Amino acid sequence: MRHRVAGRELSRTSEHRLALRRNLVASLFEHETISTTIQKAKEVKPFAEKLITLAKQGTLSARRRAIALLGNRNIIAFEEGNAVSKGTVIGKLFSDIGPRYLDRLGGYTRIIRLSMRRLGDNGQLALLQLVGKEETAKKEEKSSGRKGSAKKTRGTKVEQSAKTVETSPVAELKKPKEAEKTPETDKKAEQQ
Repeated sequence: MRHRVAGRELSRTSEHRLALRRNLVASLFEHETISTTIQKAKEVKPFAEKLITLAKQGTLSARRRAIALLGNRNIIAFEEGNAVSKGTVIGKLFSDIGPRYLDRLGGYTRIIRLSMRRLGDNGQLALLQLVGKEETAKKEEKSSGRKGSAKKTRGTKVEQSAKTVETSPVAELKKPKEAEKTPETDKKAEQQ
């Protein structure tokens, strides 16, 4: 019986699973999106979210706990053929990623299934991403979107232009003045 046995074995020993989990999460925090198999992504997602929750606290004890769980790997970038250190994974986690999710209560990562399969063992691939940067970009696109993106209705161009004139801000300013009736306008209306 498998009572209280949690997690996936992933055909690895416990030390290998721990190293795999740490390496995948460190790569996720470094690149903010990684491609892996669906099973590995499902296994790594809760660990990544717990570390982001620690980073939201921002305290020294939370930083030490994150280092104990993940390790403090350097972020290396290659510029002009030379390896340049860009900081550490824990530094990026606590300075960039943690503050990004202060107003979010959970769900910091997403798994997107890919249609292609891995060459060799035909494993299903998925993208594991941090949520956040895409949402701010979508909000900016929506606010600066096209103004005339409403559905077209039946009618001639003259009728459509008349509708736009009626709903324009200038027409709205004129409407209250036209609505005011004076005794002179009432007499003219009766004569016609």
